Amino acid sequence: MTTSPIGVAVIGAGMAGRAHCAGYRTAPTLFDPPLPPIRYAAVIDANEGVAKHAAERYGYERYGTDWRELLEADDVQVVSVVVANHLHREIVEALLAAGKHVLCEKPLAASLEDATAMVAAAEAHPDLVSGVGFVYRRQPAVAAIRDLLTSELGEVSHFNGRYWCDYARSSETPMAWRYKGGPGTGALADIGSHLIDLAEFVCGRMTSVSGGAFTTKVKERAVPLGTTYGHAKAQLSDVREPVENDDVATFTAHFESGAVGTFSISRIAPGHANSLAFDLMAENGAAKWDMDRPAEFSVIRQLRGDGFDGYNQVLAGPDHPYVKGGLPMDFPGCSYGVGDLFGYQARAFLEQVAGIEGGLPKVAPFGDGLRDLTIIDAVARSAAAGGATVSVS
Repeated sequence: MTTSPIGVAVIGAGMAGRAHCAGYRTAPTLFDPPLPPIRYAAVIDANEGVAKHAAERYGYERYGTDWRELLEADDVQVVSVVVANHLHREIVEALLAAGKHVLCEKPLAASLEDATAMVAAAEAHPDLVSGVGFVYRRQPAVAAIRDLLTSELGEVSHFNGRYWCDYARSSETPMAWRYKGGPGTGALADIGSHLIDLAEFVCGRMTSVSGGAFTTKVKERAVPLGTTYGHAKAQLSDVREPVENDDVATFTAHFESGAVGTFSISRIAPGHANSLAFDLMAENGAAKWDMDRPAEFSVIRQLRGDGFDGYNQVLAGPDHPYVKGGLPMDFPGCSYGVGDLFGYQARAFLEQVAGIEGGLPKVAPFGDGLRDLTIIDAVARSAAAGGATVSVS
């Protein structure tokens, strides 16, 4: 275990970038043993004002607009890459070559080719820690359900998952990089990547997908005047550009265990700001969870067949993963949100960098990010072939 200070930088100060900035700030306050001293070195963003605001808000020493300045920065050992997907590969490869540990947001890349190259770059530097930000693995309720499957519920027969958002519902939402790219790079890659990862996290590996279907309801969007970040509104220009990818994606899947899965993903679902949920049916019971009520889940732990088989509501508490020591009030009924998960993720990544053993589960490696994109690509090929079954290697 190293006790040397660890310098942190974040590239990209938009919605998710700010969550990374805050997560590193929170990480030293979570769990034991203590982390080495953390130095909050830099925030980089193409928009200087955005970078300055994030650096000041989260207490980072400096800000800038060119990520290349981090390559020779002796005070930076860890970098989060939180920019548009098509920019990931160049930045990540350069950072690894410069000897930096890299945490890259999901999806890992904009294409299978780029993701494969990034995995190779990480493997070429085994002394460096690299990971991809599948932050929802850190949901205490989800992790508790996964543990119950292993200990009591048995093999899953059916996973039914959805990720519905409304950030793109309005045609007045401005054009951004999220709406560019081929089939499958829209809602499926943006938010479906999380759902796909959770499905395999809980149920094991998929073997095939079928019934892939996409639709795009908002056909074009106005180019904004000025810079936009996340899902923020903006003043719009008179220039409109076509939307190139999917608003809605659906598909089914088979798993190695013999389970089947059904998936529904939408970025135009009215009334669903950020609604990730799943039900799963297993050999000896069932479980369900909905991020609208993140700190609780429902479970059937034993099937007696006496007319009283039903779901039991469980409040996440210190008997479940991440809660004890991970919240200021680690007590059932004291809720948590998505922002807390970035703290858990940052803590886990810094533990890996520091060489702390026996702490939080490790951050998903780049290989898991490639795996996720392989499934996304298979869904896109299924949709292109009218819903045909496509194997997932």
